[in-house]
Amino acid sequence: MTLMAMLPILADTTELLVYALPMVGSMLLFYGIYQVIVESTSSTRRKMHERLRGERRKQEKVTESILRRGAMGQSKSFADAVIGKFKFIPKLQTLLDQADLDWSASQTMLNLCGLALLTTVGLAVLQVGVLTAIACGAAVIAMPLVWLNFKRRRRMAKLAGQLPDVFEMMSQALRAGHSLAGAIQLIYEQMPPPIATEFAQVYHEQNLGVKVEEALRSMANRIDSLDVRFFVTAVMIQRQTGGDLAEVLDNISGVIRGRIELAGLVRGLTAEGRLSGWVLFALPAIVFFATLYLNPQYAQVLLDDPRGQIMLMVALGMQLMGIAMIRWIVNIKV
Repeated sequence: MTLMAMLPILADTTELLVYALPMVGSMLLFYGIYQVIVESTSSTRRKMHERLRGERRKQEKVTESILRRGAMGQSKSFADAVIGKFKFIPKLQTLLDQADLDWSASQTMLNLCGLALLTTVGLAVLQVGVLTAIACGAAVIAMPLVWLNFKRRRRMAKLAGQLPDVFEMMSQALRAGHSLAGAIQLIYEQMPPPIATEFAQVYHEQNLGVKVEEALRSMANRIDSLDVRFFVTAVMIQRQTGGDLAEVLDNISGVIRGRIELAGLVRGLTAEGRLSGWVLFALPAIVFFATLYLNPQYAQVLLDDPRGQIMLMVALGMQLMGIAMIRWIVNIKV
């Protein structure tokens, strides 16, 4: 079949995709809304059933999570064979673990790449610009990673705020005569997530035959917090040489509380600088869009003229550099 004979077929296929893709997108959108509604209406009932089933269900859930994560490291799936050899996959798996998501990093990245490729090809079929299609495909990969990082940071910040209470409760449990395993069990039963989830995994790992030291070291690597590493180091030294672990935990708790108070004070003092940075970052964009609305002919030059487009790109880059420098200045480590 010659190229001239194939042109009508390609034109018909393109026209069919123009009508089919919006229809498929609408169907997926309505299906997602339906799933959100069903999930919201059934959440209360599910929580009630989980409460009635008691701690046994909680223990089974954590144990299944441990076994599933262990199986991920030993599995040789297609995603692991294709993407698992890249150096960034372990870092992505750590990000998923810190965000409390039982996902495989290889499978997640393979799904994101496939979705990005599908988005790019679909936009190219719809005769969208090549650069726009590639940018949308890159955004499909970048936006979930940004969301994962935001979820991880929020969870780690909440976990860091729980550490002083955790160490105080453990010291009181040790003074009351509990063993270290009993104190860990008390933490996961009495404290709310996310710290309860991490200590529950430590407790069930040692129940499955893992040494307490190894389970605590795994938790320290998983959380990647200096305070948790202090705690794990103190526990390991105490189990090897002896000593009053309760007093050490009290001291660690006091140091963490002082650092949290100092960090809050520093954040309050630097709030004006951070707000100024965001205002300076948003002001040029607001002025540009206001000018585009009030005087379109004056502002349209930056969009139509190639030199104006270059100026916009340079301005955007300088804006990003400026907000990054301001954040670097006001980001004082405590």
